[in-house]
Amino acid sequence: MTTHKVGYLIGSLAKGSINRKLAKALVRFAPPELEMSEISFKDLPLYSYDYDADYPPAGKAFKAAIAAVDAVLFVTPEYNRSIPGGLKNAIDWASRPYGTNSFTRKPSAVIGTSPGAIGTAVAQQNLRSVLSFCNSPQMNAPEAYIQFTPGLITDDGEVTNDKTADFLRTFMRDFHVFIARVRSVLPKDA
Repeated sequence: MTTHKVGYLIGSLAKGSINRKLAKALVRFAPPELEMSEISFKDLPLYSYDYDADYPPAGKAFKAAIAAVDAVLFVTPEYNRSIPGGLKNAIDWASRPYGTNSFTRKPSAVIGTSPGAIGTAVAQQNLRSVLSFCNSPQMNAPEAYIQFTPGLITDDGEVTNDKTADFLRTFMRDFHVFIARVRSVLPKDA
């Protein structure tokens, strides 16, 4: 049984984020072949190419954390019909300087939740565009736009709706299959 290390990024920096709750649920539903770990980006300064010659410790640590995983799962809210600025900043840190993009050939998936009926669909489209430029193979289906309602997911990541739980379990199972498929043709060290 091959184990894949999956780093997940939570787009919201808020401690009580509903996307943090969703991430906890996804960790619960991950198949045993996926070793899940959060990659935090809250300590990153705003990216500037002035740092390219000498990355600060937070930038080096973040870039190393992305490089160390086999795949990345993005769990993000939607801010002003796009991705949160902190998440975009983190992607900039990991993909720079030119020629050292940590997302190249790294399988990724995108999911998010919001109280609105379209459940982060526009933010996910924006994020997918950025990830395409970063040369990250993306799991395009199933798409996962979760409308969050009070009590849907507890603070500990327990999902209270059976249909949502089944969907999230399937999403994580499909992500595992996707990672294995991508890694079979694009080995990590290729």
